[in-house]
Amino acid sequence: MTTPTPISFLAYAHEDLPVTSRKIVVFVTEDGKMDQGCRKVNTLTRKTVARVADSAAFEKAKAGDVTSIAMPVGLAAEALLVVKLPRRPTSTEARKAGANLAKLLGKDGMLVIAGSTYRVEEIAQGIAMRNYSYDAHKTAEPKETGDVSFMVNDPDAAAAVYAPIAAIVEGVFFTRDLTNAPANDLTTTSFADQLAAMADIGLQVEVLEEADLEKLGMGSLLCVGQGSDSPSKVVVMQWNGGGDEAPFALVGKGVVFDTGGISLKPGAGMEDMTMDMGGAGVVSGVMKTLALRKAKANVVGLVGIVENMPSGNAVRPGDVVTSMKGDTIEVINTDAEGRLVLADVLWYTQERFAPVGMINLATLTGAMLVALGHENAGVFSNSDDLSGAFIKAAGEEGEGAWRMPMSPAYDALIKSRIADMKNVGGRMAGSITAAQFLKRFVKDDVPWCHLDIAGTASVKSETALAPAGATGWGVMALNRLIADKYEG
Repeated sequence: MTTPTPISFLAYAHEDLPVTSRKIVVFVTEDGKMDQGCRKVNTLTRKTVARVADSAAFEKAKAGDVTSIAMPVGLAAEALLVVKLPRRPTSTEARKAGANLAKLLGKDGMLVIAGSTYRVEEIAQGIAMRNYSYDAHKTAEPKETGDVSFMVNDPDAAAAVYAPIAAIVEGVFFTRDLTNAPANDLTTTSFADQLAAMADIGLQVEVLEEADLEKLGMGSLLCVGQGSDSPSKVVVMQWNGGGDEAPFALVGKGVVFDTGGISLKPGAGMEDMTMDMGGAGVVSGVMKTLALRKAKANVVGLVGIVENMPSGNAVRPGDVVTSMKGDTIEVINTDAEGRLVLADVLWYTQERFAPVGMINLATLTGAMLVALGHENAGVFSNSDDLSGAFIKAAGEEGEGAWRMPMSPAYDALIKSRIADMKNVGGRMAGSITAAQFLKRFVKDDVPWCHLDIAGTASVKSETALAPAGATGWGVMALNRLIADKYEG
C-alpha cells in the first residue's frame, strides 16, 4: 500500500527554529497577526514575514493559500512558507492549507511552527491526504518526499487527536490504491487476498467462493462473472468493536473490470473501467479505518467481486436469472451488471446479519454523471433519518452528496413481461430505476441508502485533497457517520 506521509508532533521550542535545512512553515492571520514562533521567524528573517503579510498579493490570497520564499535570509531552511489562515479556520480551510503545503513538500520535508494553531491536526490531515501518488507500476524511482514535524504547545494532545485521523488516511489510501490498480493486477483473487490479509489488524474476514455462492442461490451475482476466467467471490469483513447489538452494514460493488459483457461498451474510455470496483474499494477502506482506530461499533462490510467479460459462456441479453431472494430477473443489458451483483449481496447481508442499517456503494450509472457531475454522489434511500445523517456527515467532511428521488411510479419502467423484473428501464431516469431495482432487495424494516459514486470515485483532474485518479470519496463520510450514529 502507498505509505502516507509520516507526521510527528514536537514540543514548541522557538530557539531551535533556525537549525534545520527543511522548509519552515508559519501561519499569519488575515489581519497580519502572528504567534510567538512566527514572530521569532519574522525577526530572524529581517521582517520577511511582515513584508509578505503587508503585500497586495497576501491581501488577495484566500484562506489556506501559501506564499513561498526561497532561501530566506537568517534561516538555514531551503524555503520559508507563509500560510494565510484565520485564527479559527474551518475544517475545509485547515485541510486546504495542508493540501497546499503538500504540493511544496519536497524530499527534506517540513518543520511547521504551529504553536497553538487551531485545527493543526486537520492541517496535518490535508498534507497527508494530498501527498499521494500511485506509483506501483512505474519503473522510475518515485518522487521522494520527506516527513513533516509540527512544533506545538501540547504535542501529546495533538498526537492523540491525530491518531484516528491517521487511520482515516490509511483507509483512504487503501481505497485509492485498490481503485487505481489495473485489472491485470487487481484480479478477483488478488482483491480477495488483500482483504483477507486485513485479519492481521483485527478484522474477521471470510471469502465465499463460487461453490459457496451457488449453494446460497446467488444466481444474479454469478451470472455477471460467468463469462470470465476469474472466479466470482463475496468477501465478508466483520469489525466487532461494540457490544451485543446488531451491526451496521456496508455493501460494495466490486467489478474489477467491466467490458459491458455481451452488451459491449465502446472502446474509447474502456480502460477507465478498472475503477468499477470503486464501491467495494470504499467499503474496504472504511473497514480498515475502523479496525485501525479501534472503533467502538459493530460493522460488517461485504463486497461482491466479479469480472464482466464477453465469452461463449457469458450471460446474454434476454436471459432470465434467479436471485438469492428468489425473484427472477430478465437481463436486458449485460452492462447493467452492478445492480445484479448488489442484489444478492444485499439480500445475503440482511439474511445473515439482520443489520440495524445498511448502505451500499457502487459506480453504478453513467446517468449519475449527467445528473450531478463529479461534485456529488447520488443518495437514494428509504429512510429520512439514515440519509439525513449520512448527508450531514458527508458535508462535515467536505464530500459532496445529494439526495435523489425515489417513487413506486418508476417501478413501471423495470416491469418485465417474462420475469419478476428487468435489470434496466431505458434511458429515462436511469439512476433512479437502478435504485428502484436495488430497493426490491431491501427489507421494509431495514434503513437503507444506495450511494451512486460513478462521478466521485475517480476523476480526471485533482480535487481538494487528492491528485487526479481515485479519490477515496466516502471513506471519511462513512467513518464519521459510524462514529456519530453507531459508536457507544
